[in-house]
Amino acid sequence: ADDYPASQPFRKPILGALDASPTLALEISPDDLLVSADEVSKYGACRVPCLSRYLSDALWKKLQARMHGNPAMLADIGRSRPWLASMLVETVDTLKAGFQTEFGTETQLQNVYLRPRGRVIGLETLNEQIAAFTRLTQAQQREMLAQDLVQTPAENVADVKELHRLWRIGDADALKAWDDAKTEKLARSKQLATQIDNRVVVDRNYRFAARMVAMAAPNKPVFVAIGALHLGGRRGVLALLKKRGFVVDPA
Repeated sequence: ADDYPASQPFRKPILGALDASPTLALEISPDDLLVSADEVSKYGACRVPCLSRYLSDALWKKLQARMHGNPAMLADIGRSRPWLASMLVETVDTLKAGFQTEFGTETQLQNVYLRPRGRVIGLETLNEQIAAFTRLTQAQQREMLAQDLVQTPAENVADVKELHRLWRIGDADALKAWDDAKTEKLARSKQLATQIDNRVVVDRNYRFAARMVAMAAPNKPVFVAIGALHLGGRRGVLALLKKRGFVVDPA
């Protein structure tokens, strides 16, 4: 909540850019967001416990140990495919770090974007976003979950807080470099970890950049808000926009 004080939830340059933009583009549209939970369940959950069948005995036992004392959460995760199980484990650690979904940036931006004729759109469809995970191979999905279980919950919470600290500084390249170093440390398979990053982050970076350019026009500003890990690095959205001739000026 401290990131968005009621008196001024965003800095003046951001509020000015929002006011000047007839379009607010998020990763997915608000309409897609309303049905996202159902779609995630449709493609990521099983009707009966299934996760243990996808995992090695060692990885399943490690997950059971992590959820010791929280049988209800283990039951929920146990009905998930590995990619969704990974996201649920990360969500648990994020909540333990004190973060709440209502204070996500996209929600806060929509709260202050009140243009009568303004429109809020998505840079990708919900199906495109979910496909980034459902098209991962079983080996890649297991690698995702295994990385979440390498460290203790306390270590994961500390990482969430460090990610937040870097996000507040606003250095996209430093944030991406830190995340890459973390993956390097936690990866069981460097090859699989690279494949996951390409599918979940890099491929979508190219899609975001292409669609941002397609909707851009002189005297027709667009305010775009996407996850910070998509911005930095040599294949991040900012670098891709620079290659297309845009001037990138951190505000």
